[in-house]
Amino acid sequence: MLLHDTALIYGRYLRQSLRSRFALLFGVLTPLLYLLFFGPLLTGLPLGGQGSSWQVLVPGLLLQLGLFGALFAGFAVIIEKGQGVVERMRVTPVSRLALLLGRVLRDATVFVFQAVLLVLAALVMGLRAPLAGVLIGFAFVALLTLSLASVSYALGMKVPTPQVFGPLINMVSMPSMLLSGLMLPMTLAPAWLDVLSHFVPFRYLVDAVRDAYVGHYTTTHMLYGALVAVAFTALSVTVGTRVFRTAGA
Repeated sequence: MLLHDTALIYGRYLRQSLRSRFALLFGVLTPLLYLLFFGPLLTGLPLGGQGSSWQVLVPGLLLQLGLFGALFAGFAVIIEKGQGVVERMRVTPVSRLALLLGRVLRDATVFVFQAVLLVLAALVMGLRAPLAGVLIGFAFVALLTLSLASVSYALGMKVPTPQVFGPLINMVSMPSMLLSGLMLPMTLAPAWLDVLSHFVPFRYLVDAVRDAYVGHYTTTHMLYGALVAVAFTALSVTVGTRVFRTAGA
């Protein structure tokens, strides 16, 4: 029943996304602008890591896509609350876990599709990376989306209005982006900033994907990144399911 319910919710929200093709493509615009206008500035610069500047920048842009996109997913559930959609779903026999999983799996599908478009554009601009590394990058995007979208939906169930939700998300997303080394490796930062960045879990994911893009699959960065991604996803889905079960009850 869980698989059936999840597929039902997933299909409903995926059809909504497919009806809005402009929004589907528009979501990749910001990382694409970084790629087009910021990427050429890094060409040939010593970035303190292995591989080309594209192998440093593109993994960060992939995770930026998941970070900002998934964190703002909760706006949709705030609107659905106001329209009574959430309550109508919650009085049905559908599993509360499925109510969350269907949504976050749709988000993961959308953001991985956008990540594919971004990588294709990067290949045109000069990115060279092993296929296995690129696929690992997509897996990390999916896990990051599952975890952050779960947190975002849980927060959306708790806050009363979008005006409250937006500042809370910005308060999390901006420091996370700056301290995780999405744009440039944190090894270039002063020592105190590098130490501080280790308390941001997204840094481990960025380091892992950058290693994958240069063909290093058995490093400590890869191990830590995978452990953090899986643990954070499990914790976030658990919290999100609990909130869907109890919020407003």
